[in-house]
Amino acid sequence: MRRAHSGLRFQKFTGKDLSPFEEMLKLFKELLLHTAGDVDEAVDWLRELDKEYSLSKPDYTVDDFIEDLFKKRFLQEAVPSSDPNSKRIMTAKMEQYIRKSALEQIFGQLKKSGGGNHKTKYSGSGEEISDGLKSYSFGDPLDSVSMTDSLRNAQINSGFGDLQITERDLLVHEKFQSANMATVLMIDLSHSMILYGEDRITPAKRVALALAELVKTRYPKDTLDIIAFGNDAWPISLEELPYLQVGPYHTNTVAGLDLAAEILRKKRTPNRQIFMITDGKPSCLKEADGSYYKNSVGLDDYIVGKCINRAAALKKANIPVITFMIASDHWLQDFVEKFTQANKGKAFYTGLKGLGEWVLKDYEKNRKNKL
Repeated sequence: MRRAHSGLRFQKFTGKDLSPFEEMLKLFKELLLHTAGDVDEAVDWLRELDKEYSLSKPDYTVDDFIEDLFKKRFLQEAVPSSDPNSKRIMTAKMEQYIRKSALEQIFGQLKKSGGGNHKTKYSGSGEEISDGLKSYSFGDPLDSVSMTDSLRNAQINSGFGDLQITERDLLVHEKFQSANMATVLMIDLSHSMILYGEDRITPAKRVALALAELVKTRYPKDTLDIIAFGNDAWPISLEELPYLQVGPYHTNTVAGLDLAAEILRKKRTPNRQIFMITDGKPSCLKEADGSYYKNSVGLDDYIVGKCINRAAALKKANIPVITFMIASDHWLQDFVEKFTQANKGKAFYTGLKGLGEWVLKDYEKNRKNKL
């Protein structure tokens, strides 16, 4: 039975200069995020959308698209296809495609916004150039390109023809990072993330995927740990991200902060930070005897007090908490302001539309300020 998706809305999809396969793939990966990685359910949604919006063409149907997904190794069978209970699942290639697409989607918006990379007004390299060379890759600064070695490369690769320099010819000086950043990203999985006709968990997952891909490709020496929190808190691997689902949970912010602090204490770098994406008030605590204290009515002074204590302890450990509140109730803002004041961190009331842009902007800004 297909799950009901509260707040799931669609509009006509149009691709530009894309093949029929690429057009459907862009939509299909969004459906996979909405269905928490359930391929069969995403296919059902795709077929329904095809009926309504005529996504397919006479010479390229949804069945052709599904067949291509297997041929191109985006999907695979969980068990041999001869088994009547066979289930289609994503491959690592599809998971990577979803991460890269999330980064391109959010990073493209950053470039259009004119906000740039938030460079600081202070001079200083922040990195030390070594004698080693490596091939150019996305994110390498142009001032690190070795023109002499790159031109020599281009001459060799051009042979006896006209000299042409391409990206594959470029060599850059390797740099030693003078400072690395350790980040923990906390994602709220409480039930409110899908309440009130608004899907809040899918944008949160997209942000986590984009941030993970940014760190992997642009700042490989940085570390990013991701944790989910509801009644409790637990670590999430990169591979698990697309499959995250909201549960029948309250919001145990203290458990999330405690786990994040434990993870960061083990990092050798002094540059540590916590990003917290949430839409609700703290409403749950786990007591010493293993029982849960819960209160969903208003702001509970006992729970709030524990949160403020954690914020102050993290400040003493020089770990700022950057809160991205995707709800705007005035009493939530009161809590966030008190929490932020105790931690001396930052808070953003972003809404869902600008969430990804704010997270990536702030990550890069914080990182540059540490170098």
